[in-house]
Amino acid sequence: MFVSLCRRFKEGKLDEFNETRSTFKAISQSPPLKGKLRTKKMICDFLARVMHGKQLDVQFEEDARVMPLLSAAKIWSKLEDTVADESLFKTMNILLLVQSVAVCMEKGQRSSAYFALKWLENNLGFPQNLGVKLSRIVTQKETYHPLLVSFSFNRLLETVQSYLDAYLEKNPSDYLLKEATKVAQSSQNMEGLEDEVTRDNSLSDTANESTGDRKKKENTVCLRTKRKLLSTKITDVWKPDTCKKPFVSVRRLSEIELSQITSETSMDTSKTEKKTKTRKKWTPQLDKYLKDGVKRHGLGKWSRILMDYDFEGRSGTMLKDRWRVLMRAHKVG
Repeated sequence: MFVSLCRRFKEGKLDEFNETRSTFKAISQSPPLKGKLRTKKMICDFLARVMHGKQLDVQFEEDARVMPLLSAAKIWSKLEDTVADESLFKTMNILLLVQSVAVCMEKGQRSSAYFALKWLENNLGFPQNLGVKLSRIVTQKETYHPLLVSFSFNRLLETVQSYLDAYLEKNPSDYLLKEATKVAQSSQNMEGLEDEVTRDNSLSDTANESTGDRKKKENTVCLRTKRKLLSTKITDVWKPDTCKKPFVSVRRLSEIELSQITSETSMDTSKTEKKTKTRKKWTPQLDKYLKDGVKRHGLGKWSRILMDYDFEGRSGTMLKDRWRVLMRAHKVG
């Protein structure tokens, strides 16, 4: 489930990602798995906020002003232990900080950009002089500043994908396989206990066989008389319809019935002949369309001529045949 969630993120399929995330959250909250998938659940929350990064109206925190990328930066600070490469962690952190401001600038919301700067400074902090550069970009309204272009949103998505690849390589999702092996081992142990119990029961049964045989011999006489009362013959056996043989009755038709059948068939054939014989006639307007089309596109460009004019469902071969008719009639040169 976690692997499929990462795949949906890489493919950029938002709706399928949200559906998979909801099912994963339901599974992770079940009693046997609760607490064991805490890190993966945190990564899923991080991916959801990045997926909705450019949608400022989507709310993940209690404060409605906190945009998705700010919430993602907050979660990313808690995922430092899951990142093997320290440079990747720092690059991701800078990308999240820069894009939190850049998305607001793209939407033309300077007030949201100022709020993002203050929120980041109070909650996470800025590395080196990044905060000063971003505040200068916001005041001067430099939407296409080289810093924003360098740390773009596409680069953020690519960095998240490389992080997911490294994490899955280091932590394969084999938890369900491990749980299945535990269940299999426990079932084998239970089967061993059942074998021991059956052995003990067999010893006790052999001890009681001598006394039980006497009672069986006495009861067989009574049972034999009772069994004779039940009939062993099966009188009526049910068979499916497929096994039944078809029943066909043959009778001669009268002359009146034969005449009715022949009249009905003749009527049907006449209708079909009328349908096939009716053809659409070429009107002077359609001939004009054909001539104009040949003048515009040239001879033989029937598909282009069909796109320019309405020939009432005719095909390119029909246009070609009509042009030959016009040439024979010396109506076109």
